[in-house]
Amino acid sequence: MTRQIAIVTDDAGWHGQRMREAFVTVHCSVRFVSLQDCKIDISGPVPTVEMPGFEQCLPDGVFVRAVAGGSLEEIVFYLDVLHALRHLGVPVYNDARSIERTVDKAMTSFLLRAAGISTPPTWVLRDLGAAQKVVDAQSALGHRTVLKPLFGSQGTGLRLLERAPDMGAIEPAGGIFYLQRYIEREDGDWFDWRVFVIGGRAVAAMRRDGSSWITNVKQGASCHAALIDSEMRRLSESAVDLLGLYYGGVDLIEDGRGRICVLEVNSIPAWKGLQSVCSPDIAHLLATDFMRVLDERVLSTAEQRA
Repeated sequence: MTRQIAIVTDDAGWHGQRMREAFVTVHCSVRFVSLQDCKIDISGPVPTVEMPGFEQCLPDGVFVRAVAGGSLEEIVFYLDVLHALRHLGVPVYNDARSIERTVDKAMTSFLLRAAGISTPPTWVLRDLGAAQKVVDAQSALGHRTVLKPLFGSQGTGLRLLERAPDMGAIEPAGGIFYLQRYIEREDGDWFDWRVFVIGGRAVAAMRRDGSSWITNVKQGASCHAALIDSEMRRLSESAVDLLGLYYGGVDLIEDGRGRICVLEVNSIPAWKGLQSVCSPDIAHLLATDFMRVLDERVLSTAEQRA
C-alpha cells in the first residue's frame, strides 16, 4: 500500500529532494506543502485542516522540514495547523509541541537544566541594567558571556561580551536578553559537535571547526566525521527524549577540562554538512523511522478499536 506523505517546507531544495527519494524507497507518495497555504476550517460539526493536494483526505503522515518565519500571529497559525493535524490523528514528525520547546532557546535551556542535563549557565531577562550586571558578574569570575537571539539559528546575531560596556546600546532581537556563559577552551581551538538523533538513537556526528568562535557551518565552519563516545551519546539521546523529538540535531561543546555539555537542540535540523562526512544515509534513516511511527499509530488505533 502506498502511503501519502506531506513534507512541510517552503523550499524543497536539497533536503526536500533527498527526503522525497528516501520516501519512494519505503513505498510512499510525497507532496510538498507550505503551511502558508493551509487552512483550518471550524465551520462544520467536525473541525478539519485543508492542505493543498490532500483535498479528498488528509495525508497518512506529515514530515516537518521547515516552518516559515513571519509575525507572531503567522507563526502561531503555522503551529496551530500542526497541532490540529496531530489532534485529528495525523502523525506529525516532529510535532508542534516539540518544535515549540526547541525553537525557544530559553525553554530548551530551562528544561535541560531542570532535568539535570549539563548545559551552560544561562540567564533570560528583559531589563538592560540587569543584563549588564549578569555580564559584569561573569566577567568578575573570569568568564565571557554570549548574547544570542531567543529565536534564531545558524549562528546569526551572536555577540561575545567581555564586560558590560561592550553591550553599549544593544537592542536584542525581540527585546529579550538571552545570555549564556561562554565555554572557554584552554587550547584555544574553536570547535563543537553536532550529533544527529533519530528514533531515540544517535546515528551520526560531526565535529565543526570554526575560523572564529562561531562554529556553525553557515558561518564558514568545516565539517569532519566524529565518533560518538558514550557521554556524547548519553547527553544527545537524553536531550532529544526530554524534548519529545522523533529526530533532532544536538550541539555539544567540551570545555578545557574535558567536560561536555549541551548548547542547543534543533527540532528541524539540516544535515547537508553532516551527510558530506558520514556514511549513514540520513534521509533514508529518517524515512524508515517515520514509517515506524506510522506503523505504531496504525497498531495503536487497531488495538483501541478491538
